[in-house]
Amino acid sequence: MTKTATAAVLTATPSAPGLDDVIAAETRLSHVDGQAGELIIAGHRLADLAASSFEEVLALLWRDFLPEPMDAAAIRIALGKARQKTFDLMQPLLPGLRGLSPVEALRLLLSALPDDARAPHAVLAVAAVPVFTAAITRHAKGLAPVPPDASRGHSEDFLRMLRNEQSAPDKVRALDTYLVTVSDHGLNASTFTARVIASTKAGMFSSVVGGLCALKGPLHGGAPGPVLDMLDAIGSERNILPWLEDSLARGERLMGFGHRIYRVRDPRADVLKGAVAALQDGSGRIAFAARVEAEALRLLKEKKPLRPLETNVEFYTALVLEAVGFPRDSFTNVFAAGRMAGWTGHVLEQEQTGRLIRPQSRYIGVMPD
Repeated sequence: MTKTATAAVLTATPSAPGLDDVIAAETRLSHVDGQAGELIIAGHRLADLAASSFEEVLALLWRDFLPEPMDAAAIRIALGKARQKTFDLMQPLLPGLRGLSPVEALRLLLSALPDDARAPHAVLAVAAVPVFTAAITRHAKGLAPVPPDASRGHSEDFLRMLRNEQSAPDKVRALDTYLVTVSDHGLNASTFTARVIASTKAGMFSSVVGGLCALKGPLHGGAPGPVLDMLDAIGSERNILPWLEDSLARGERLMGFGHRIYRVRDPRADVLKGAVAALQDGSGRIAFAARVEAEALRLLKEKKPLRPLETNVEFYTALVLEAVGFPRDSFTNVFAAGRMAGWTGHVLEQEQTGRLIRPQSRYIGVMPD
């Protein structure tokens, strides 16, 4: 083939920066419609799943992939036992966390678990993240980790391991809603990473650790904390309008608004707003945040009328996680606790296909003579 002919072949296929609109997998796990503002998880609209437990959503995501069917009750029991197992595996590794950020510490602990793509290891992966996240948070404060209680629900035990006390039912419900809301979201960067690794048959934990590494990036999983930084910087109700106007005049992004996929309001924001509204908040923080949201949406519509900048999942994620007791530097790890449901489902689904993911690239360099 001549140099000219080769160049023609290389340029025949148009590029898609960021793989936008490229279909790279078929899945029954979730569907994201950015134009309609709709998220479907395992055949159910997110709004219809909002009252479900995390265990019930796991049962939906893992359906058809497990060697033996497991309903929510069986998954609750299996997760309890798996939390105890991961706690025992974690204990000798805690001294090695010194100097690591929370997400780096989680990466280290997950990497210590043995690879296997069989379904019980999906249970172990989901169980591990709350155990590790709570222990990492306590370790950073010089506190001993709290052993799991296998008799409790997943979200309830997560908060108990974090705070070493019984949490109020409204906080347990809010965390459960959050984990359900972020459980899966199409072929996002971390999920795609996990599926690519799974396609090599590397194993469950190699795959989900890869997903976590992708989630670590600030363009994917690192946005909720800065929402609280923004609220702190605004400070008072009388400062809302001048602060937002000044920020927009400087060309800065308002944290918690706009999304790569959704051209309308993120449906996850509405579900989490409902979870926040159900919390008993004596500080006025949630009411203040609602006023910031309303003013921000008004200004964005006025000053950027051609750009669809609606409230996204990070805005109310920040409020939920702060209200139930998580420090800001742990937010990415809590996100991973929910998204592990989707990662494990995608790993198991990809394993069933048996096909290596191997896309082509388009060379744009200099051709040799």
